[in-house]
Amino acid sequence: MPESEPSATSARFAVSDIHGHPDEFRSALQRKHLVDASGRWTGGTAQLYCLGDYFDRGTDGIAVIDLLIRLQQEAADAGGSVTALLGNHEVLALGMHRFGRQRIATAHGPRSFETSWSRNQGQASDQARLTDQHLDWLQRLPAMAKSGSDILLHSDISGYQEWGRDPHQVNAQVGVCLRSTSAETLWGLWSDLTRRRQFRGPAGSRTAKGFLAHFGGDRIVHGHSVIGEADGRPAMQNTKAESYAGGRVLAIDAGLSAGGPCLIVEL
Repeated sequence: MPESEPSATSARFAVSDIHGHPDEFRSALQRKHLVDASGRWTGGTAQLYCLGDYFDRGTDGIAVIDLLIRLQQEAADAGGSVTALLGNHEVLALGMHRFGRQRIATAHGPRSFETSWSRNQGQASDQARLTDQHLDWLQRLPAMAKSGSDILLHSDISGYQEWGRDPHQVNAQVGVCLRSTSAETLWGLWSDLTRRRQFRGPAGSRTAKGFLAHFGGDRIVHGHSVIGEADGRPAMQNTKAESYAGGRVLAIDAGLSAGGPCLIVEL
């Protein structure tokens, strides 16, 4: 019997940058009535979009991924959906697993995934517990999704336009990079996704408008850059998503790993 598709009128939610905090993530889902006290899906036909960065800075990225994998199946069985997108830290986890200390030639001199992984508070326990199932799941993560007139992605950058004309093309191109045996190719993807704040500043609104015209949408929803961080606002003060660039962009990373809440936003 085929799985039912989520209703067009189903509630839609987005969350980003869980960064190895499974308990906080599970509690936030429970507050939105998407899971029960045991962490089982109760969201029915709701659609949940997770915008990347499941690893690092917190102690248990593997538990976050295991929860997402299970919820994807449970939500699908109930007629809902859980869509997990790629963040730069997933690329970093794959790079660390495959290439570790290997020296990589870059425009800024030799680099290694191990050095970047250490600087970003990578967890040895996550690397040690990666299974073939985890690696396959990570390599298949889409970089972008479209829901209604919303374009959902991890990084607040315009560079996604270089990978395709629509989410399908973008995800196919990024998938080639994720499965590449070239350290330089994977490093290039990591480097691109670490950029940020390209929809802010004097040209930000124009950049966002061009991005939306390119992909055909009305709003960009992203994580990656913590709300208020550039202005020095403590993450603990982040209680809601931030709309900016003339309403064309919605930032949802409340800075969980910096003391902020695990913010689940209803779209």
